[in-house]
This record gives sequence, C-alpha cells and structure tokens, in this order.
Amino acid sequence: MKSLVTGGAGFIGSHIVDKLVSMGHEVIVIDNEYSDNEEFYWRDDTENHKVNICDYEATRHLYEDVDYVFHTAAEARIGPAIANPVNAVNINVLGTCTVLQCAREAGVKKVMYSSTSSAYGLNDSPNIETQKNNCLNPYSVSKVAGEELCKMYTNLYGLPTIIFRYFNVYGERAPRKGQYAPVIGIFMRQKEAGETISIVGDGHQRRDFVYVGDVANANVMAAISNPDSEAYGQIYNVGTGTNYSIRQIARQISDNVINIAPRPGEARTSLANITKIKNTFGWEPKMKLEDWIGAHL
Repeated sequence: MKSLVTGGAGFIGSHIVDKLVSMGHEVIVIDNEYSDNEEFYWRDDTENHKVNICDYEATRHLYEDVDYVFHTAAEARIGPAIANPVNAVNINVLGTCTVLQCAREAGVKKVMYSSTSSAYGLNDSPNIETQKNNCLNPYSVSKVAGEELCKMYTNLYGLPTIIFRYFNVYGERAPRKGQYAPVIGIFMRQKEAGETISIVGDGHQRRDFVYVGDVANANVMAAISNPDSEAYGQIYNVGTGTNYSIRQIARQISDNVINIAPRPGEARTSLANITKIKNTFGWEPKMKLEDWIGAHL
C-alpha cells in the first residue's frame, strides 16, 4: 500500500506516518514546516517533500498511485487564526480543496480529513455528530469549510472521504512552545522548567483529551476498513467520552499554579459522544490521560 500524509512531519501527522510505516506502507510526507511553535519529525525511510499543500502544480504528481491520503496539514491554532483569518482560510480551505482535487484526479481510494471538535462551539455536551455547527472563531469556520468540501467531493465526485473531529489531542511530540500550544504540552514544559503552571481563565473549563496514538489508530482503521458506502462523507468524533477540568490536569502535574486572563472564542466544555466511530470502524480509545501524565512526570 502507498499512503500520503499532509502535515506528516508535525504532531499528529508524524504519528500516523509511524503507524503506516510499521504496517509496511510506502509513505509520502508533505510538510512545509509552517508552524513556528513545534519541532518537526521527518523519517529517513519515507519520501519527504517540503512543499505547501496549496500549491497544486508542485504537489499534484505526488498523489499518483497513492491508495490513501491522510490530510492533517492545517493552521491548527485558534489564536493565530483569530489574528489572521485570511491566512487560516487560505491554508484550511484552499489547502483542503487542493488536496481533495489532487486525490480525485489521481484516483486515490480514500481521504481521511483531520477536523476539530471546536465546530461544536457552545452546543450542549456530550457533543454528537448530529448537532448543528456553532463556530466561534475563524479556525473552526475554516475547518468546517474543509468538512463541507470533503462531503461535496464524496457526493458530487464519488471520492470516499472520512471526516474526523478530534477533541483535545495530547501525547509525545505535542507542541510545547508558544502560548497557543496544546495545554498539556504547555503544562509539561512549565513543570520541566521549574516554572509556575499558568491556567487560562478560572480552570473550571472541561476538555475531552484523546491520546495521539489513539488518533493515529482511528485514521488507519478507517483507511483500511470497508464500511458501507453511506459511511463516506460523514463526520466522526475522535475523543474518549470523558472530560477533565483544566485545573484537575494542572494539579496532577504541579501544585505551583496561577490563573491568567481567559481567551476569547473558546468553548467552556467539550465532551465527545463516540458511539458512531465505534459502530462504524470498531475504534475506541486505549490510553487514559492520568496514566500518560503519571508516566511522563
């Protein structure tokens, strides 16, 4: 099998790459190292291309003879998207359309699209795929636009797509630099540096945290599965069905904490209903957050 991973040198993408290589796939990685707040993880045993996903002419040939595309490349940070919505829309909408068009023209078997639970906004929890979108910021708007493109490419062109709405992903290689890095990565960095752990807002906001290895498994299981055709062009939550307050997480890591100003455009609570992905692909999370934190302190 031959797979292509966009954003494959980043946090989530690199874990998908590792999983595919372990399964014997030939893997092509596209990543332009856009993000300024993380390291990049290139393997020597993959075909690597430092190129922008929006560049059709530079990337189109890379999709030839590819079986599966895993599209993780994105402007994935809420803060920078609020500061520069044009850039977020360019990467997350034009970029996704370019990926889908290349995949369609090359006859790719299936495209897995990494989206976000922030599409649920202020909806009541637990969040289920049938809820209406409630986008609070340019990031979620642009990612939902990418979802709609996936649905359209399935319905109009017959390209099989799978849309994953990730909840709060954590794990090895999570970005730790910058104020908009994932919260667990920030907390672990502050703990290692002997700094006070900074909790945004009052810390009572709750999040569903899902392990990056489980996210990679969801992608691969969906790719190699053979569900009914109705499963394509559909949204699937990738979470655990359990949430924690940010204060709980901080206190597990350190007693030295401080509260800082809240941020605009963020939901108060996230919690995944994962019945749909369990029933369709047989996926369920394996890692428990408290076990992972305990093993990494």
